[in-house]
Amino acid sequence: MLKTSDRRKKKLGQQVLADPISNRLRLHTIIRLRWIAVLGQFAAISFVSFGLGFYVPIGACLTVIALSAWMNVFLAVWYPSRHRLTVPYATGLLGYDILQLATLLFLTGGMDNPFAMLMVAPVVVSAATLPLRNTIALGLLTLMSAAVLVVAHEPLPWYPGVELELPVIYKVGAFAALCVSTTFIGLYAWRLTKEGRQMSAALTATDVVLAREQKLHALDGLAAAAAHELGTPLSTIVLVTKELEHTIKPDDPIREDIVLLKAQALRCREILQKLTRHPGEEDPMHARVSVRAMLEEAAAPYFSDKVAINITAAPTTEMANAGRRQAELERRPGVIYGLGNIIENATEFAKSRVDVGAEWGPSGLVVTIADDGPGFPAEIMDNIGEPYVTTRPAERVDGVLEEDSAGLGLGFFIAKTLLERSGATVSLANRTRGGMGAVVTVSWPRAFILTS
Repeated sequence: MLKTSDRRKKKLGQQVLADPISNRLRLHTIIRLRWIAVLGQFAAISFVSFGLGFYVPIGACLTVIALSAWMNVFLAVWYPSRHRLTVPYATGLLGYDILQLATLLFLTGGMDNPFAMLMVAPVVVSAATLPLRNTIALGLLTLMSAAVLVVAHEPLPWYPGVELELPVIYKVGAFAALCVSTTFIGLYAWRLTKEGRQMSAALTATDVVLAREQKLHALDGLAAAAAHELGTPLSTIVLVTKELEHTIKPDDPIREDIVLLKAQALRCREILQKLTRHPGEEDPMHARVSVRAMLEEAAAPYFSDKVAINITAAPTTEMANAGRRQAELERRPGVIYGLGNIIENATEFAKSRVDVGAEWGPSGLVVTIADDGPGFPAEIMDNIGEPYVTTRPAERVDGVLEEDSAGLGLGFFIAKTLLERSGATVSLANRTRGGMGAVVTVSWPRAFILTS
């Protein structure tokens, strides 16, 4: 079964993608694009008819254009500008735009008209805003309309008394070009938009995780501050109860209450002392932590009897010879969470051992996390770290394969994003010596180290 953290990442990653409102096409967008089309169509008809003097069935053409203009007026009056269209409604409006343009092309030469390529535009809008099946339906409508225009259309506007008839092979070529353009541009726009939505969803999940870690870190500081403030009154209570315990006679019935009060006060003081020993005892905005302490804090939740986690931290030979054996960093929740997530992944794939090593020197800090598992699959090596790319296989529960257990691949993406935001460079590799296993290297520049 999925762990709680995995379920949270999966839920966060799907919120943006599955949101039925945020992915809808705005009516204002349709209206604005249609006004551009109406003005362009009117300008083209007017220029061809009055500027070039070609014969154009201007009455019929203006009627078709006016129909789109009046539809825009109706939609703008009937709905608010921020209204978001449902998928069927948006598909219907884009389908109308295809048929309107096809009608106008029918009156002005069909596929002989060089503006026939504009039939791709509604399909591209659909690819960027609507589901793939709706885009495919609109693409088929476009191609069917174009096929009709190849064989059935009014003459292309030309000089009076002269009829221009292009060869059939040219019309077929124009139709083929429209087919290829519609398919390629439509699929390209759909894929680009899909990747953009996935990236947006993954970055949203990253921001939520970072905000959560920062809140938890701030709570550490608040707890330490509370422990410090409550320490003095608790010490006073303990001192007073001790004096009362010595003053009251052994057979006094109040003595038991005094002893109990003293014990509970001592217990509270012990709890507060534990809080003050917590790694987050300093102000979260100014806390410093050693490199080894940072790695130990990141790996702490994943220590187990199944997989051994070995942590080493040391300066380079040059730094050690100079007498600089310690290095301190700013304690950043995002960095600790990112390293912890990588360590968690390593423990899940490792057979028995995970090595976490850190080395710092004049060039910066390098943290290496290596396991003895199967390593990164070669076929997706270049894509690991992108959202929704996972190497975790689905698990079987009671003999049933649970697809959800495979995850969405957001864990490593979130970790990589948080680390890169701190200025780190994350690289992946497989072990080439000493057995199999995956190696993740995180490098920071010298400025990341506060003192060394």
